[in-house]
Amino acid sequence: MLNMAEGLDRLGALAAHPVVRTLATAFADAGFDLAVVGGPVRDALLGRPTHDLDFTTNAQPDDILRIVSPISTAQWDIGRAFGTIGARVQKEQVEITTYRADSYDGVTRKPTVEFGDTIDADLVRRDFTVNAMALQVPAVKLVDPTGGVEDLVAGVLRTPTDPDVSFGDDPLRMLRAARFSAQLGFRIDDATADAITRLKATLEIVSPERIQSELVRLMQTDDPVRGIRALVDTELIDEFLPEVSALKLEVDEHHHHKDVYEHSLTVLRQAIELEHSRHPGAEPDVALRIAALLHDIGKPRTRRLEDGGAVTFHHHDIVGARMARKRLQALRFDTATTDAVATLIELHLRFFGYAEGAWTDAAVRRYVRDAGDLLERLHILTRADVTTRNKRKAGRLSSAYDDIESRIAALAEQEQLDAMRPELDGNRIQEVLGIRPGREVGEAYKFLLDLRLDEGVLGPEVAEERLREWWAARA
Repeated sequence: MLNMAEGLDRLGALAAHPVVRTLATAFADAGFDLAVVGGPVRDALLGRPTHDLDFTTNAQPDDILRIVSPISTAQWDIGRAFGTIGARVQKEQVEITTYRADSYDGVTRKPTVEFGDTIDADLVRRDFTVNAMALQVPAVKLVDPTGGVEDLVAGVLRTPTDPDVSFGDDPLRMLRAARFSAQLGFRIDDATADAITRLKATLEIVSPERIQSELVRLMQTDDPVRGIRALVDTELIDEFLPEVSALKLEVDEHHHHKDVYEHSLTVLRQAIELEHSRHPGAEPDVALRIAALLHDIGKPRTRRLEDGGAVTFHHHDIVGARMARKRLQALRFDTATTDAVATLIELHLRFFGYAEGAWTDAAVRRYVRDAGDLLERLHILTRADVTTRNKRKAGRLSSAYDDIESRIAALAEQEQLDAMRPELDGNRIQEVLGIRPGREVGEAYKFLLDLRLDEGVLGPEVAEERLREWWAARA
């Protein structure tokens, strides 16, 4: 709950920030207004860490550049057409923008840039009331023309103007509503949520790259599940990631299975908890979190109703991996993230065979080889995938995974498992067999790799002997 007295004290601390104070003095001396705007003001009131200082002013871009040049070590004017000048002041990057009063054509997200005359008009055009507040400096005066403080107290996200107009101007704001809901723990007000549902199709004018960026920022929050629920409830997710809402499989009176949608959200939440416990202080693992959310998206396509009331999802891991790859490519995710998510989904069921019967050392080696550098992420995803309420079953699965992690560690120490290469390289294979480079060298290499996986370290002499035996039998 926001305590206004404490909030005002924190605003005073923000105004006293060395960078803020330096800029405030410089603009006041030049005869212009200056205010910290948006997220830093919101976060200061909430007692959250403040990052990325943004300012607004009645000064024009040329004036801004003239004022900041003597007090900064670098300046950039790539946003000059939009009234924004960037600078590095006391080793901190800041952006300062002239008051704006933009208009939109409703066809693209690109506004017709118009500079404004007042700070109130500038704030009203912003996305949500909690982001439409400013702290004037050096006077330390809060400017809140749209009721942002009241919405902070209530924990509500609401647009400063009619949501149909706000989202019609910029549909990306609908995605930002879900992200801020997760980031701040706020609910989206009913009129705003209804507008998202009505206008969801307008997201088509937003580029895949921008959608991807907002999805990533949502997944980086501490509670992305809240934002995912908002996207599903408003049906906005169907415009760019329909596989998630498709997890809400209908359950009839004769065929029963767990709620795949709720299960997936639980897996996501548990994966984040394991992230924090196993790697305290690490950056959010977006690829892991996306894999947790999407790990069962192959189930709707592979669902089969069996006699006796059973429901099966054979090969949903393989199908889901392909679906995820296709979707992430459409959203312009980088290759590394796409490959990681698809591989984790494809491998997420592999462990459950281990729980049913102890694996040989060869099976453990293959598990490690197939996971490669995703092994730790696979550990987390597999553990998070246990959502059963049966405590005995959950305990058995947890113990089984403790065991496989211990065996992997022991084998790694014993055999340098991470290297996972045959004991003879391609050149030595050619020397031993007396062959030239070609397909046969690759076949021999695969034989030796399988031998390494199945039997562990044999030593070069034994490996050569086994290779000759294989070659003779093959001939």
